[in-house]
Amino acid sequence: MKKLVGMVALAACCSVPMFAQDMGGMKMSKPASKEAMPSPRHEADVDLAGKKVHISYGAPSVRGRKVLGTDLVPYTTWWRTGANEATTFETTGDVMVGSLHVPAGKYTLVTLPAEGQWQLVLCKHTGQWGTERFAAEDLGKVPMMKTAIPKQELMSIGFEKTAGKKTQLHIKWDTFDVSVPVTAM
Repeated sequence: MKKLVGMVALAACCSVPMFAQDMGGMKMSKPASKEAMPSPRHEADVDLAGKKVHISYGAPSVRGRKVLGTDLVPYTTWWRTGANEATTFETTGDVMVGSLHVPAGKYTLVTLPAEGQWQLVLCKHTGQWGTERFAAEDLGKVPMMKTAIPKQELMSIGFEKTAGKKTQLHIKWDTFDVSVPVTAM
């Protein structure tokens, strides 16, 4: 009898799938590889008079969805500014992002979308997956300028109008472009 109960218990355990559960359409575990991610990893780099800035982010696509003011990118809720792993901002020297002094190092970049002016936040905590937020470790936040653009399917982060120690950091997706100046110190 004990043998039969043990075999039934073993069979039940072996029949349970050993992968992440689907919680309302949201995967709760990391993909096995970066290639398996539906939103590919992209990078943006700039050299400001010898001080390098590197941004790494997951680039989601619109795919026919409404982006702003929805569950995808809600207003007045912190957004990881991309998809999958948190977006990172790394600099080899001190820079100013807007009015925020950013010492050399690696940070998590998040934004606070709004119908009007957005906020960009750099956080000292790095390495988190998805939307996990560590507000107590924020380096600071700065306002971003928002403008309308023609529809852009794939989200992009890049640097424009680079000259010497100055550039503009742009985040573009769907019909919005938010930007902030970056200056090497």
